[in-house]
Amino acid sequence: MFPLRILYQFPDWLHGWYGQALWLGKKGGEMPTVYLTFDDGPVPEVTPQVLDILDSFGVKATFFWVGENLLKYPHLAQEVVSRGHHAGNHTYNHLSGWSVSADEYKANIAKADAIMREVVPSYGSEGKKLFRPPYGKMRREVYKWLQGEGYTVVLWDIVTHDYNRRYTPDEIERITLQYVRDGSILLLHDSIKASKNTLAVLPVLIHRLQVKGYQFGTL
Repeated sequence: MFPLRILYQFPDWLHGWYGQALWLGKKGGEMPTVYLTFDDGPVPEVTPQVLDILDSFGVKATFFWVGENLLKYPHLAQEVVSRGHHAGNHTYNHLSGWSVSADEYKANIAKADAIMREVVPSYGSEGKKLFRPPYGKMRREVYKWLQGEGYTVVLWDIVTHDYNRRYTPDEIERITLQYVRDGSILLLHDSIKASKNTLAVLPVLIHRLQVKGYQFGTL
C-alpha cells in the first residue's frame, strides 16, 4: 500500500513522469522559499479576496487561469498582473488531458493562450509561458508539444485539498506545515468550490510559514 503521504505530496522518484516539469521551485538558500499557486480563476467571488490577503502580507503568487473565466472577467486578470503576480495557462475550460485526443487538447490550450494574450498583452512577452494541466493529466505527446512551444509545465509539490469540503482549514494547515520544504509549490484554488477553505486558511498559512522562516516566490 502507498503511504498516506502520497495523498498530499508526490514522492520525488515519481517526478520522472514529467522530468522537465516544475514539481519544485527554486530553493531559497539561507532563507527557504515556498511558492503559492492558485488554479481555476479568476472569479469575482474569490480572486479579489485572495489578492487582498496576499497584499496584506506583501506576498506574490502565481495564478493559473481558465480561458472561459478570462473571457468573463478580464478586469480581474488585469488586476492580478497589476498587483505583481504571475499567471499561466490552465486550458480553456478546465479540460482533462486524458478525456480527449492530443490534438483536441492542444487546441484547447492554444485557445486559452490566445485569450490570455488579448487580455494581458504582457503575457509571454519575456519568452516565459507557464502551463498547468487540470488534474495533472496530460498525454506524453502533449507534454513534448508544450516543451516545443516554449511552455514550462508547472505541477506541484503539495496538494492542499482546499477544494475538498471534507477537509477543514485546520486540517489543510496541518497537512501543509507537515510536508512543506524549501522549494515547495503549493496547489491552492481561487474558485467558488474551494473558497470557504481557501479564504480561511490562506492568511493563517502565510503567517505560519513566515514564522517558520519561509519567504514566498513566483514561478
